[in-house]
This record gives sequence, structure tokens and C-alpha cells, in this order.
Amino acid sequence: MLANLIEFVTNHYVLSGVFVALLALLAFTEARKGGQSLSSRELTALLNSDQGLVLDIRGQKDFSAGHIVGALHIPFEKLTARMAELDKHKAKTLIVVDAMGQQAGAVCRDLKKAGFTAAKLSGGVASWRGDNLPLVK
Repeated sequence: MLANLIEFVTNHYVLSGVFVALLALLAFTEARKGGQSLSSRELTALLNSDQGLVLDIRGQKDFSAGHIVGALHIPFEKLTARMAELDKHKAKTLIVVDAMGQQAGAVCRDLKKAGFTAAKLSGGVASWRGDNLPLVK
């Protein structure tokens, strides 16, 4: 399998180069439109200075299994209908947290369009756990 891939790339180096360039461009654009990515340490600093609020968009089962202290829970599917609940937090940065970072970018984009300051936790709750940081139930 790997030998076939290497043979294809060497025989079609221009096509392969264009593919890699387009893939890099796509990754770059997707990363930019989702808003700023924060590390666990940056998120903690925002929370400690009372400048941020964690918005957990995972399902109820995942949220109940463990979430970041003080997180506001609004499941991804219900966010549009419940956006008005966030108006009282416009002065803070909303840090969107999901399971592994797959939906947070789209939510950040929507929040920014609605006039909020939004960022996402890079890697979601999985990276938070990976850094051995606490979750509450």
C-alpha cells in the first residue's frame, strides 16, 4: 500500500503537490474562521481573572460525566434557540468547549456573528483531561 502511494506521488508529483497545497490552504482557512484556540493554561488564566466563561456544548450525558468548574451547559443542538441566555455574559470571552474540538469552531463563528467575544478550547475536554486538570460532576 505504501509502495503504491510512493509510486503515485513520484509519477504525479505536480498533482500531489497541488493536493498538498490545497489541503494546507483548507486547514489554514478552517482554523482561522473558527476563532482563537486557547490552551488549557490560557483558559484557566481567563477564568481566574473573571474575564471568561466556559460554554460546554456537549450532550447532557457527557456533561454530567464531568465538566470544567463553572461551565454553562447548552447542548450544541439547542444553542441557536437558547442564544439569548448568553446576552448577560457579553462582557466576557465565551470559551466554547466540546468533546475534542470538532464543533467548537463553528459555534465560535456563530457567536462572533451574534456580537460575542468567543474562543475555543483547543482539543476540547479531551485535552483538558490530557493535561490532568479537574472535572466536576
